[in-house]
Amino acid sequence: MTKRPPSVPDLEAEWLEPDGLGGFASGTVGGVRTRRYHAVLLAARHPPAERMALVGGLDAWVETPRGRFDITSQRYRPGVIAPDGGRRLEAFSSRPWPRWSFVLDDGTRVEQELFVPKGSAMTVVTWRAAGAPAGTRLTVRPFLSGRGYHALHHENGDFRFEAEVNGERVVWRPYADVPGIVALSNGAYRHEPHWYRGFVYEEERRRGLDFEEDLAAPGTLTFDLAQGDAQIVLAAHLAGEPLPLDGQRAAAVVAEMRAAEGHRRSTFVSALHRAADAYVVRRGAGQTIVAGYPWFTDWGRDTFVAMRGICLAGGRLDDARAILLEWARAASEGMLPNRFADHGDAPEFNAVDASLWYVIAVHEYLGAAAAVGRPAPSADRRRLQCAVESILDTCAAGTRHGIRLDRDGLLAAGEPGVPLTWMDARVGDRVVTPRIGKPVEVQALWLNAVTIGSTFSERWPKILADGRRSFRERFWNPAAGALHDVVDPDHRAGTVDASFRPNQILAVGGLPFGLLEPAMARRVVDAVEARLWTPLGLRTLAADEPGYAPRCQGGVQERDGAYHQGAAWPWLLGPFVEAWVRVRGATLEARREARTRFLDPLMRHLEEGGLGHVSEIVDGDAPHTPRGCPFQAWSVGEALRLDRLVLGDDSRRPLSVSAPGAKAAFTTSVKGAFRARPDIGLDRESKL
Repeated sequence: MTKRPPSVPDLEAEWLEPDGLGGFASGTVGGVRTRRYHAVLLAARHPPAERMALVGGLDAWVETPRGRFDITSQRYRPGVIAPDGGRRLEAFSSRPWPRWSFVLDDGTRVEQELFVPKGSAMTVVTWRAAGAPAGTRLTVRPFLSGRGYHALHHENGDFRFEAEVNGERVVWRPYADVPGIVALSNGAYRHEPHWYRGFVYEEERRRGLDFEEDLAAPGTLTFDLAQGDAQIVLAAHLAGEPLPLDGQRAAAVVAEMRAAEGHRRSTFVSALHRAADAYVVRRGAGQTIVAGYPWFTDWGRDTFVAMRGICLAGGRLDDARAILLEWARAASEGMLPNRFADHGDAPEFNAVDASLWYVIAVHEYLGAAAAVGRPAPSADRRRLQCAVESILDTCAAGTRHGIRLDRDGLLAAGEPGVPLTWMDARVGDRVVTPRIGKPVEVQALWLNAVTIGSTFSERWPKILADGRRSFRERFWNPAAGALHDVVDPDHRAGTVDASFRPNQILAVGGLPFGLLEPAMARRVVDAVEARLWTPLGLRTLAADEPGYAPRCQGGVQERDGAYHQGAAWPWLLGPFVEAWVRVRGATLEARREARTRFLDPLMRHLEEGGLGHVSEIVDGDAPHTPRGCPFQAWSVGEALRLDRLVLGDDSRRPLSVSAPGAKAAFTTSVKGAFRARPDIGLDRESKL
């Protein structure tokens, strides 16, 4: 687009401002929207779902006594950038919210800020030109749609351009069944309806998707910058709610929101805490975690993996409680939804591991709450324990999709055409990694869940002992010095799938209780590091395996085919680094080395791709280009869990005294979680 000034990140790097309800504003540093999801106002009609893109973007220009100067840019077909506002960008910062600094051709400096106050479907945008001469005016033209956020908008005769003007407030109602759009500003509105045709979203084109859109521009807002800041508050008028900003003035609203939101953000103790806040959102009367922005809502598996870092390591115990209680209400036949449908249809129960991750999250929440002197209320403990018992009982007895306890103490699962593990990509009707049978990480989760169940029920100790013995006997692959990925694949007893994948690391790290003898555990960690580790995640398949895909790019089929066939996932660094530290005794030296070798490169990634966040995936081959969602909950959550819990604050400081002989157990205490029965020794064999 233009040459990037030194004080500006990558022009295509993305910023995110979430509203805590599932909606958000997002865009690029350079201002050119590259995704259908880039919008100034995108709101969830039924939080966190049914998202609607309402205000796609803005055109803005400044008129001074020396001429007119654009400060925005759009991409139109066939790839033309117009106007040329991006070339005037001098500096950008994403903290505490996105801020741009433009220098006009006559030397006038214009500062733009954008932020979304948490808990409201609103976006605040302001502009300032310090020392602007008399006659300096800013004009802003909003581009409206009113579409589902996955869709694209095209010129049509049904769009309503009419504006309701009342003092500082303008209201547009694009379509009968779409939220209204409210603009409260200290500018003057001029009605000037036009269609702007042929916006091009380059990232959609690269992903092999539709990439052109038409947007409606009902009019402009003009501001006198010589008299002070230009201020706009954009808000969604959701069905059944009072009209937002009724009877209010822009200056007072912006001042109050800026002060409140600035104070709220000042309380975040680290960049990862700030990132984590983006994913905790409202669902009904409770809370949940959005799996990633811009296209995911809340997924069961992702929620329970992510909350261990976002909520427990992040000190958000009240949020953890609310999330666990909210999801307990969604249980069915011992399963929790893999995802909620976006338009109110029935939830999808197609994950063997979501409910098992829930058991882990409950266990760790109860322990964390007790550890800080805030034990969960008895009523909550009973509800959560009831949910855990139901999950274990139903999995053992048998439930959907062939999920059942087998005679060897392991959990079998799967049927053709239904991917049940986290490796769930499809290409058309073909499941890329079906993993029917007994996947290794499912057994690690199952045996951890049964270990937890053994603290309050006499039913589980024998099953646990049988399962642990079977796991060590059946999954060990002596030729590879590692674990098989699946035993009894396709329910063919006695066979194995020895594909070298990262799922095996959960038998050593990432869960409360390890499953392997120390020597065996060390060999697994070393093999995973040698064959799967990259600075930004673990590859989903070793590069020397048949079918390895070095890059996750191209159209839908190409990307889905590579998603779990080589792409590296940052969230897997959490289990890997924890395993790496465990097999080295969790000494201060080991944790300090792990922080430098493994966490520091991930922290540097916060300044690329999705700014301040961690990507969903990166290419398996160097340079490990970020792909997928640029803002991913479990990637951030596992980074925060590593930083705060696994590696610890003491690993940040220079080493002064070594800790010779320090040992780490492959277990975590259940004190404060479910009360342990005295006759059950938890995981005695797996201590180092």
